[in-house]
Amino acid sequence: MNFEHTEDRRMLSDMLRRFVAEQYDFATRMRHAQSPQGYSAEFWRRYAELGAIGALFAEADGGLGGAGFDISVVFEALGRGMVVEPFLDALMVGTAIAAAGTPAQREALDGLISGGIVAALAQAEPESGYDLNQVRTRAERSDGGWVLNGAKAVVGAGEHADLFLVSARTAGAEDDEAGISLFLVSAGAAGLTARGYGLIDGGRAAELTLDKVQLGPDALLGEAGAGYALLERAAGRGILALCAEAVGAMDCARDATLEYLRTRRQFGTPIGSFQALQHRMADVLLEIEQARSAVINAAAAVDHPDRATRERALSAAKYTIGRIGTLVAEESIQLHGGIGMTWELPLAHYAKRLVMIDHQLGDEDHHLRRYIALGQA
Repeated sequence: MNFEHTEDRRMLSDMLRRFVAEQYDFATRMRHAQSPQGYSAEFWRRYAELGAIGALFAEADGGLGGAGFDISVVFEALGRGMVVEPFLDALMVGTAIAAAGTPAQREALDGLISGGIVAALAQAEPESGYDLNQVRTRAERSDGGWVLNGAKAVVGAGEHADLFLVSARTAGAEDDEAGISLFLVSAGAAGLTARGYGLIDGGRAAELTLDKVQLGPDALLGEAGAGYALLERAAGRGILALCAEAVGAMDCARDATLEYLRTRRQFGTPIGSFQALQHRMADVLLEIEQARSAVINAAAAVDHPDRATRERALSAAKYTIGRIGTLVAEESIQLHGGIGMTWELPLAHYAKRLVMIDHQLGDEDHHLRRYIALGQA
């Protein structure tokens, strides 16, 4: 299989990397991350104008690409700048709408791709863990529509999202895969409240409470009770995106560490000339290339028709990224010494982001267990 990027993808990668390097420096990123909104609406629209959001979706859905390698190219570039704009949720919500939306529901894709609306996936719940089938929020039929009751946790950009994709149980026990339904809920829906807070690695999230939220029949996405497969597909593309983002962040942490080893001097010589540090840095470089290979494998498999093949590749990549991301974060800081822990140095933020990526959409322990279970199915 040929893993070389097409000319269009190379151009997209070069353009996004240049934009991030020139327009989205560390100070800009921190200003966005620490703002009341947690991201910049202006930059969200600018990324849309560059085609960065459109590249995540197929041409049939109004986008410019939509393949696994398109996603990895975009998010690797975003990872280099630790971009806090809501790309991840736009990808996952847009994936679900593109796969199962009615013509009326698919109109939201135009707003997503143009940067006109912000969407958020409301899947995780308090004490639910990482399994997508752990859903306690309930949806019951009422007057031809639906009534939702429950709570959702760590919803990205939840305070300022225009549209939520909410998972709710319409049948079955709390951990059944069958019986999960997906609903599109507008931010202004009566009974929906959001409590926002800052995230440890920048940006903001919210806890959602759904108290007798009344929805029309057109809010249901896909078939009632059959939302698990759709949710798994959306989360799978989100996993690929996170893994690619981590590779971009690792590359920047590596470059910063190499530069420090070349310039920091002890005993009249650059510390990079010390053999012990050279060996440690060589191990880091090899591990980063292993992570890159795992992302390439996941990008090639993300649309594979066989579920076990697809999901094992994604879980293998997420496990690899979790392990190597932690290693890169730790080694980069230790090779810098005390200065690596300072808030003013971008490296500390790259390290923090790498550690937190491990905990999004399942950590390395979760995906190792999942990889083994999928092989035994």
